[in-house]
Amino acid sequence: MDPIAKLEPRISIIGLYVRDLPRSYRFYAEGLGFPTTRKPEDTWIGFRLNGICFCLYPYEELKAEKLKRRLEVDRAIDRTLMPGVGLAYNTREKHQVEEVLALAERSGGTIEKDPEETFWGGYSGYFADPDGHLWEVAWADSWKFHPDGSLVLEEPP
Repeated sequence: MDPIAKLEPRISIIGLYVRDLPRSYRFYAEGLGFPTTRKPEDTWIGFRLNGICFCLYPYEELKAEKLKRRLEVDRAIDRTLMPGVGLAYNTREKHQVEEVLALAERSGGTIEKDPEETFWGGYSGYFADPDGHLWEVAWADSWKFHPDGSLVLEEPP
């Protein structure tokens, strides 16, 4: 068997550790409308998004796993040491930025930055989910989208 020379250019799962799994389920599934077959009483929640799986996993389960296996995952458990992660939702229309932010707030999120014109020529604002994970909601006139809603990245010249 040949060793892997390079990875396929993809991300399979984006996972967030959360304090209250049922609350986060309500925010993402019932509030934002992300599709899932999981239930809030499950040990983790996976959402089927276009091209990736987006998962929620309780911090307490991670701590229990660390104790059970004596894993060295203190860095992953200590939120002050965790590296920043940027999550973004790009809209097709400018007015949708405000609509998405309003939906997030109605669903239990917090508006962290009201939308405004950006230095890069777009329009963007930020919300935090119930665990404080920050999402940017952004629009730019120059962006193009695939039919599944994913952003078209132009090939380098």
